[in-house]
Amino acid sequence: MSTSLKWKKGFFKSTCEIISGGNIVGWLKDSTWRQSSEAEINGKKYTFKTKGFFKQETQIIDSGNQVIGKISYNAWMSKAIIEYSGKTVNWKYDNIINTKWSISDSLGNIISYKGSFTKGEIEYDIQDDLLLLTGLYIEDYYSQVASSAVIVSVVTISLAVSRAMR
Repeated sequence: MSTSLKWKKGFFKSTCEIISGGNIVGWLKDSTWRQSSEAEINGKKYTFKTKGFFKQETQIIDSGNQVIGKISYNAWMSKAIIEYSGKTVNWKYDNIINTKWSISDSLGNIISYKGSFTKGEIEYDIQDDLLLLTGLYIEDYYSQVASSAVIVSVVTISLAVSRAMR
């Protein structure tokens, strides 16, 4: 039997709320300039801290400040590998417009997500709070990287056009 949660995030907000039965049960707050995010679900707190420049990797840190896992990203920004508690699971987008994504292990999907920029749903068969948060974090991370790339492209093109018009 599948369980369902909702999530929502204001368009220019940094906090994503996770909702069950109308109650907030968790949140994910990104700090773009520090390359870290804080998260909490069902009373458990975590930090996601990204390191590196070209080949970035994110450490998953528990409330005791212990590294308990890591996320490795692929170059195409469409997949990731999550390692934690001796397990390895895969994260990937499930459609070309990146509105559906999932986490799966060798046995199949564990958690499925769907959503837009501001809201969505999460369905899962097994309770794993850390994985649930990690799936939202990775999508948020990829969205931020893509947004940054668009901004850099627009600024570069604007500067080139401005110079050409002189």
